[in-house]
Amino acid sequence: MEKKKTFIIIAVALLVLSIGITFAYFIAKTGPGSSANANVTTGTVDDLKFNVSKENISLNINQFNFASGSGNITDTVTATASLKANSTKNTATYNYYVYFQIESNNYAYTTTDKKPEIVLSITGPNGEITSVDGLTYVSATNADGTIVKGFDITEQKSSVIKVADSYEISSSSSTNYTTQDWTFTVTFINLDTNQADNEGKNLTGKVLIQSNKLIDSVSDVAKSGDNLVTAIQNLSTKSKPSYTGLYHHDSNLTNGAGDNSYRFAGANPNNYVCFGSDETTCPTENLYRIIGVIDGKVKLIHAYGATTDMLGTDEGYVKTYQEEWADFTANYKGNGDLTKIGTYEWNKTSDNTWSTSTTNTTNLNTNYLTYLDGKNTKWKNMIADTTWYVGGMTGDNGVLSNAKTAYNYEVGANKDATTTVTSKIGLMYLSDYYYGATPDYWTLPGFDNNGSWNSDHTVWSGSGNDYSKAYNNNWMSTGLIEWTISRDSDISNLAFYVGDVGDVGVGNSRGYAVRPSFSLSSSIKFTSGEGTAVNPIRIKI
Repeated sequence: MEKKKTFIIIAVALLVLSIGITFAYFIAKTGPGSSANANVTTGTVDDLKFNVSKENISLNINQFNFASGSGNITDTVTATASLKANSTKNTATYNYYVYFQIESNNYAYTTTDKKPEIVLSITGPNGEITSVDGLTYVSATNADGTIVKGFDITEQKSSVIKVADSYEISSSSSTNYTTQDWTFTVTFINLDTNQADNEGKNLTGKVLIQSNKLIDSVSDVAKSGDNLVTAIQNLSTKSKPSYTGLYHHDSNLTNGAGDNSYRFAGANPNNYVCFGSDETTCPTENLYRIIGVIDGKVKLIHAYGATTDMLGTDEGYVKTYQEEWADFTANYKGNGDLTKIGTYEWNKTSDNTWSTSTTNTTNLNTNYLTYLDGKNTKWKNMIADTTWYVGGMTGDNGVLSNAKTAYNYEVGANKDATTTVTSKIGLMYLSDYYYGATPDYWTLPGFDNNGSWNSDHTVWSGSGNDYSKAYNNNWMSTGLIEWTISRDSDISNLAFYVGDVGDVGVGNSRGYAVRPSFSLSSSIKFTSGEGTAVNPIRIKI
């Protein structure tokens, strides 16, 4: 690998969370086949209400309460759902939803190995919550040996975290409430290392407990048979990015592509698609994710990294990922098998012309399409022919600038429009990767050039003020070292890649992972699915 770097990221000292209250929701039965909303509660009406123990939860870190060797700093809030049945039937059952919304967060890790520093612990009606989609459950050790279990949210950016989905509450009494408590504890971990830079930062958020589901997936706005492009556009119109992670890149979006595309961004949006399989449970190998609606078509990318069964072991193939990068697998975030995921040269001739690359012509556009035909020919027929702009850009514009500059020179106003390839299958553009992060990262460079190599030229040490900061807030960052489709136009043998820690570089001498990317026909229809890995979107022609 051409470069590896370590980095120190500034963390924070002040945590303030604002906990919002969703007020009670009542349904008053007025007779068979009808219902009406009610703002009062009587003995003949079911009474469902929500509350929180306090409005604010805060952690104030200073030299007096957070000295070396002291304990952790914590604060807690409890959200409660209460239900009392009506006096006519003496029984009632409802469902509700619980979310934790991070509105802003500029905390960061202060250790190079990214020890958790802010942990969110959640206890529900049935005990500790240990699994939340999009978060990593950890055991964090304080300097005095105390262990805190929960979810690492040290660098979790603006997002809505679903904690309870259609959770059931029942009551068999018209006099006493059935209550269900959800306790949220945020802990700042005292690592007994230098955390002096923690001062002056903050995290703000709130708990949402309510009877209505937030609109956060395509299935909330589409029915079977609806056009998939239209469904995604409707999701953008009917919800907001803080819930969906879907950004409309029109002229009003600061630092956006400005191409009227719709792109998913953030840690883990609901953009999974099952492609190449009709099995009830989608195989890991068949999970893809939606980059967005670009040029009027839905663009997909493989979720976890292409296997040798998909791309073959000829032409551009080097070794399995485990064989090639055994020392660089710790950051992998996917569910693929690294002993089956292949690594491939961008072009085995070391020339950075994509049209002559056999990784392009054979592994992607022959072997992969044959693999799909082996499943069912319908899958290949769903893929549109695409004109790929493969003239690339300079290293400065690709690596040392920012998302908007890379977009402009790669596929935008300043692109090389004369160097193209028309095919079904390609790889992600570098700008696709940049825009997979939340907007607060779009001004960062792909790589921090202000640093130095260690004595044996194997580790680069910089400030970390680059796209490695977006590692936990960019769903396109898999923790694999992987190729993009774009070349470095400065040098005839280099192309851009994404590193395992989320930064960007140029290389040519090693085999990196590849993730097939392609656009679906504009006529593809949505059939079902919430867009999660366990319930991905299903499609049809």
